[in-house]
Amino acid sequence: MILGIECTAHTFGVGVVEKGKILANVKDMLTTESGGIIPLESAKHHTRVAEVIYKEALKKAGINEIDIKAIALSNAPGLAPCLLAGMKFAKSLAEKIKIPIVPVNHCIAHLEIGKTAGASDPVLLYASGANTQIIAYAAGKYRIFGETLDIGVGNFIDKFARHAKLGFPGGPKIEELAKNGKYLELPYSIKGMDVSFSGMATKLQQLYNKGEKLEDLSFSLQETVFAMLVEAAERALAHTGKKELVLGGGVACNSRLQEMCRIMCRERGAKFYCPAKEFLVDNAAMIAYLGEIMFNAGIFESVEKIDIKPRERTDDVDVKWRYGYRKLRSL
Repeated sequence: MILGIECTAHTFGVGVVEKGKILANVKDMLTTESGGIIPLESAKHHTRVAEVIYKEALKKAGINEIDIKAIALSNAPGLAPCLLAGMKFAKSLAEKIKIPIVPVNHCIAHLEIGKTAGASDPVLLYASGANTQIIAYAAGKYRIFGETLDIGVGNFIDKFARHAKLGFPGGPKIEELAKNGKYLELPYSIKGMDVSFSGMATKLQQLYNKGEKLEDLSFSLQETVFAMLVEAAERALAHTGKKELVLGGGVACNSRLQEMCRIMCRERGAKFYCPAKEFLVDNAAMIAYLGEIMFNAGIFESVEKIDIKPRERTDDVDVKWRYGYRKLRSL
């Protein structure tokens, strides 16, 4: 029985997993009517809701504290104040129950949870707020084959939404507006499997200030950005020789991105997988899911050894659980 804690950005969540089965996935997300997310305010939000979310998760899973064998903590990467708030709660709980903590990389958890949709060895198109990466397993690590050269795709979308006074998060509002728009040409910047959004962000703001319809700008944004992501993902499939593509991250909830990925995979004879929406957005179930895999492989730490790693890259993690590693130990 593994308890997962998600705390990397705007969402605080608690999930419970037993033998690969998700028993609970409870979360609370900080939203705003205008502007974006301030890390310190988000951290205060995490501290405020942690106990309530934790108790709700236990109730939903139908378990007691004493049933928990380890806590899986999303300690990397993320906003430092948010990570600290989550770590403080996790350490307090671990000391109380006298159990170890499993340090989980948030980005890798997005890929591993794709297995619940049926994927086995996929390329991951990871599209979230701060992260835009194309990831696949090779030679003992999850390698980044392509990524953003400036800002994450979700942050790019939210930046335009703030400029258009749509509030946070902006993605769902942009998707709705795009349904009634027509195409306007925007900068298309892709270099190999890397992408760049800053030029498009400037152009969108300029067009908005000139009075172009928000519906047209939203439609053009989606068509251009998602075409870039799908092109890069297809190149990764060709480069790695893998036959599966899985989506991850909050932006992956967009139905148009899913449709474009599905078409690309069908045309090249690859399989397309997309986890349920609750596992695409930031969530603790995926942290607990990967945490259980790591714990069973003997990968965990005592409370005093756990720390946050705000800038840990996906390919910094030695994926020991993928190649039969088993660390026998006692705390």
